[in-house]
Amino acid sequence: MDILRFITAGSVDDGKSTLIGRLLYDSKNILIDQLEALEKQSKNENGVDLAILTDGLRAEREQGITIDVAYRYFSTPKRKFIIADAPGHIQYTRNMITGASNSQLIIILIDARQGVIEQTRRHSIIASLLKMKNVVVAINKMDLVEYSQEVFNDIKAQYELVANKLGLDNVNYFPISAFHGDNIVSESENMVWYQGPTLLDFLENVEVDHKKDFENPRFQVQYVIRPQTDELHDYRGYAGEVISGTYKKGDEITVLPQNIQTRISKLETGGKEVNVVFANQPAVIHVEDDIDISRGDFLVKSKDLPKVENEIEAVICWLDKKELNEGNKYFIQHKSKLLKALVKEIEYKIDVNTLEKIPVTESIRLNEVVKIRLKTASPLVFDSFEESKATGNAILVDETSNSTVGAVMIL
Repeated sequence: MDILRFITAGSVDDGKSTLIGRLLYDSKNILIDQLEALEKQSKNENGVDLAILTDGLRAEREQGITIDVAYRYFSTPKRKFIIADAPGHIQYTRNMITGASNSQLIIILIDARQGVIEQTRRHSIIASLLKMKNVVVAINKMDLVEYSQEVFNDIKAQYELVANKLGLDNVNYFPISAFHGDNIVSESENMVWYQGPTLLDFLENVEVDHKKDFENPRFQVQYVIRPQTDELHDYRGYAGEVISGTYKKGDEITVLPQNIQTRISKLETGGKEVNVVFANQPAVIHVEDDIDISRGDFLVKSKDLPKVENEIEAVICWLDKKELNEGNKYFIQHKSKLLKALVKEIEYKIDVNTLEKIPVTESIRLNEVVKIRLKTASPLVFDSFEESKATGNAILVDETSNSTVGAVMIL
């Protein structure tokens, strides 16, 4: 079975945590002891408070809000799922971006009583920035508007204007009640006018683009295996995960950033020699020539090279309370590669409500999104974020505290 990673987003009290709880509850993914604990903690007189399943922090339960991204896992006979429950507050925008960065689909919840609001637009803009291909708009709390088809159609029309402006093409709409379970796992008897699939049925069957996994072969070295024992005296293998594409014995490859060509002499996975390795597989690659290859170097097909540059343009979400200024120095962590980097220029801020480019007149603060130019101490090997999320993202790390301070999308 394949895995679908998705994130829920929306304003405070739109029902994100309740929706996830309902998916887990109605798909029978809650253990008996979990259910008993859930019933004891619930303050709701009308039934079990399913939001408790994801609001794990005490402060979250006390305030009735989501503060940090909570990950939940469940499966059905058709598919496995990893859910990121993101906070709705403006002050937790950074949490939402980090949760969405690894997701293949976003569920944006809208309160049927409120319609499209500022947070709806903000999260839709973030989905657009992150190049998310699949967007689900779940119009929740339909029970509080008497399951009105007119309300649903009106909100759908509102959101279509947002989607068209942002270039979100693949958008699907669902009228739901997370509290009562309408159109989540089972079809709703209260909305017979809706003829589409339930939300779970859609999630089980939605096609996620895996084609890119088999294009643009990329392999980054995580560890050089050199036992230097009598039995394995001449053994030198380069271990890592195949990020994308396929590699075969005999393939002509280029070692980057050194730009040295060689051929694959042997491939191993799971301790056995094989003729081919695929995307997402751990592997050990051996090469014909004696080359100085280190952790963080890339082995790529010679006919399909990524960019190798000392200066990069990127969009970043600032994650730290310390402000960002031109001239600041950080480490940039690009998968296994760690380099020193200088913020050469902050070009503009991006208004996450309108996508408008705003001139920078002061320091960049927590949760702000900006376009910057970085200069690295040595060449960085990368693809653009649009071409490959895996090789087009990075993080900025504070040199003194080792805190992650910026989420980077390379342009």
